[in-house]
Amino acid sequence: FGPAIITPNHTSWFDVFLMFAYSPVPPATFAAEYWGRIPVVNVVFQHFGQAIFVDRGKPDRSALRAALEVLKEDGILGLAPEGTRSHDGVLQKGHDGAAWLAGRTDAEITPVAMWGHEAMTKSWMRLKRPLVHLHVGESFKLPPEARKARSRELPKYTELIMREIAALLPAEQRGRYA
Repeated sequence: FGPAIITPNHTSWFDVFLMFAYSPVPPATFAAEYWGRIPVVNVVFQHFGQAIFVDRGKPDRSALRAALEVLKEDGILGLAPEGTRSHDGVLQKGHDGAAWLAGRTDAEITPVAMWGHEAMTKSWMRLKRPLVHLHVGESFKLPPEARKARSRELPKYTELIMREIAALLPAEQRGRYA
């Protein structure tokens, strides 16, 4: 199946479960390192998400090495380029990690847009079933020159990835990528 990177927008912790519903094999996923310190959540992430815990706020080289290993072994990586949840559902500025990993491994990128599930907790409390959308775009690869892209060149590839995700979202959720 791989190497492949599933790149969803990120609005809820339910995103991980929706990615598993789509992916033919369970993807390795990034999770903020603080989740790794919560015993029950840690077990869930390790078992179901093959979690790569990342120290947010700075480049985490050990997390990038772990992700490279997954992709070099033809694995699937789930990576939200936004890096953190969007609390209003609007697509945030993407970070360059997905572009860097895809460029270095020639991985296919599969853009995914999800919405409606961010309101699940409220809906369930009112015994209502939310309408959840999961849209999967055409997989693509970055151009060959991305393989040797330097840090200053990565934003144009990140922009490409984010625009593919945005194209799958309703207009009001595309944010800066409208």
